[in-house]
Amino acid sequence: MEDFEWTLHRAVKAENGSALAKRMGVNESRLLDCANPNRENHRMSLELFGQVLTHLPEEGRRLVLGALLNEFGYALVEKQPAAPKELTAALLRLHADLADVTRLAFDAQADGHVCSSEKAALLKEADEVVQSMEVFKQSVKAA
Repeated sequence: MEDFEWTLHRAVKAENGSALAKRMGVNESRLLDCANPNRENHRMSLELFGQVLTHLPEEGRRLVLGALLNEFGYALVEKQPAAPKELTAALLRLHADLADVTRLAFDAQADGHVCSSEKAALLKEADEVVQSMEVFKQSVKAA
């Protein structure tokens, strides 16, 4: 966790810890103490960590999250926003995908038991609904 702790500390310092604390609405010495791995009481609460991430610029946030994930053998992958479509087309796609989930769920429960293959199919269809909803949201923003 040492690399993560130092990365977090550098990100806080890069944003001028005092100014960052003021933007966050927290006590400056508390933030600097929590972020400094050399301090005995450098433990940061999850709430404070979330506030730090919220107020860091994107590059700082990416470095801190990347270091945290790296500690556990994972990598940070940026989510690509869904490409907007014409609003009516996006809405129709969303309803079609939702209808697919509805039909699958109805059929899966017909015998009173949902088997593992039915669960997998439902989850796959549900993911498609989520993706369609993201496209719809982007389409609304672009309209």
